[in-house]
Amino acid sequence: MAYTNTSKYLAEFLGTLLLLATVIGSGIMGEALANGNTAIALLGNTIPTGAILFVLITMFGPISGAHFNPAVTLAFLFKREISSGNAGIYIALQVAGGICGVILANLMFDLDGIQISEKIRSSQGQWISETVATFGLLLAIFTTIRSKPDAVPAVVGLYITVAYWFTASTSFANPAVTIARQFSNTFAGIAPSSVVIFMCAQFAGVLLALWVDSFLRREKKQVNQHSLWQLEQVFQ
Repeated sequence: MAYTNTSKYLAEFLGTLLLLATVIGSGIMGEALANGNTAIALLGNTIPTGAILFVLITMFGPISGAHFNPAVTLAFLFKREISSGNAGIYIALQVAGGICGVILANLMFDLDGIQISEKIRSSQGQWISETVATFGLLLAIFTTIRSKPDAVPAVVGLYITVAYWFTASTSFANPAVTIARQFSNTFAGIAPSSVVIFMCAQFAGVLLALWVDSFLRREKKQVNQHSLWQLEQVFQ
């Protein structure tokens, strides 16, 4: 079934909105119920985020590709799998949807709709973590699409669930998420002063993932050509 651009744009806006509502809302709920235990609060933030990614990608993947992430959209633009016009609209809607999702989460918990986060996330380890997190996410998407596309929702959801815990930054891996989370002064927020460097690290992860993916595809092509050559020799 072919979907109109309007349907694709709505899917990207709603998907990113619901993603951020989950990230912020589960962060607020987790912190409220954890009684000061940061590990429990993080776990309460992690599980819903991974779960909603599985749900949203399953729902909206057939419509828009379920990017919900400017890093993903830019990567597919570089791969020439989306037009520059659509990519620009996707990114604008992702950022707008993310901000709306944060406002919605704040309001659901009786907080001011728009806040400014005071949570500083600024260290070399966190910057490296964002590069690693974004690199791993994109490479997981690229390779899974080629080998088992139906598994993409599970792979992305599980990757982010794991990356929350093995990265020092808790794996934002998404510029729209990074921009939006500065508007909630809660457990999942990020101070405005930390946003730009996080996004730079994420874009570095995009470039690294594109390079590694290109290398893997080139190697696979060479192996396939060699196998074909061997098969031709057998029948000569």
